[in-house]
Amino acid sequence: MTEDKPQPDDGTATPSLEELRIRVEATPETPDDTAEAPEEKTRAQERSATVRQQATEKTTQLTTQLRDKAAQAAHAVQDRTPEPVRAKAAAATEQVREKAATATGQVRDKAAHVAELARDKAPEPVREKAGQGMQAARANRAPLLAAGAVVALLLIRRSRKHR
Repeated sequence: MTEDKPQPDDGTATPSLEELRIRVEATPETPDDTAEAPEEKTRAQERSATVRQQATEKTTQLTTQLRDKAAQAAHAVQDRTPEPVRAKAAAATEQVREKAATATGQVRDKAAHVAELARDKAPEPVREKAGQGMQAARANRAPLLAAGAVVALLLIRRSRKHR
């Protein structure tokens, strides 16, 4: 073998011996290797689809089993709970629902009153910006609710750490 001799820099540099070796090693050994690549990709996609389908079926099966077990446990607890306790629980649940409905109504009324006051006293540019903000909030309710839930959880967590 001959050593690489420095070539004059004319813009068309020839590859070094090492670069040629790398290129040769990277090329497929037979032309069939490149022809089989799409077939292998198709087989891999089919295997992937089969595995996904099996996983979905297994997940569905396990979900059904868990729901059945939860229902059985709920019925067992309900059967073992004395009637007076169930009646008290039902009454307490009803009271909580009534209080929640009352509180919800009060919050809606206060929010409507505050919104009316803000509308009456806010300058026109502020009202326009608020209207745009409301439209954006209505268009993106899910992310807004998720962000609100995260903030609420962080505040609860923070308040518990300070106790």
